[in-house]
Amino acid sequence: MAFMVKSMVGGQLKNLTGGLGGEEKGGEEKSPAEAQGMTREEYEEYQKQLVEEKMERDAQFAQRKAERATLRTHFRDKYRLPKNETDDNQIQVVGGDVELPKELAKMIEQDNEEEEEKDSVIGQLTNIQNLDIDSLKGKAQATLDDLKQSAEKCTVM
Repeated sequence: MAFMVKSMVGGQLKNLTGGLGGEEKGGEEKSPAEAQGMTREEYEEYQKQLVEEKMERDAQFAQRKAERATLRTHFRDKYRLPKNETDDNQIQVVGGDVELPKELAKMIEQDNEEEEEKDSVIGQLTNIQNLDIDSLKGKAQATLDDLKQSAEKCTVM
């Protein structure tokens, strides 16, 4: 914060005085801190902040990669596909316990419910087009009659 104030006010002050502050612009090489108009302590603090921000961004990126890997792993399990080692490694880098975002978890839950409905007998019947219950009843009755006739002919019983 002090850097921001100093750079804003300092720059304006130099423009106002016309640069007559007695500074010599010789052929001296400036350190990186002086080149940016900061003291050495301000420059070091600025560098620390940059490193911390980079670490936070990297951690967030790794978390997102692990979430995606978890989602891919879920679908591989669901569709019985071979596992991928890179996904497992990405999950372990974050700590192994990755929670999916709420939106993705809802999507997966809805998919699971739809799959359960399709797997049930009623779900299978609703998927069959042109289902004629009367013809099914007739075929079932004919099968029962055939079984009764063959049972009557059986000499063992």
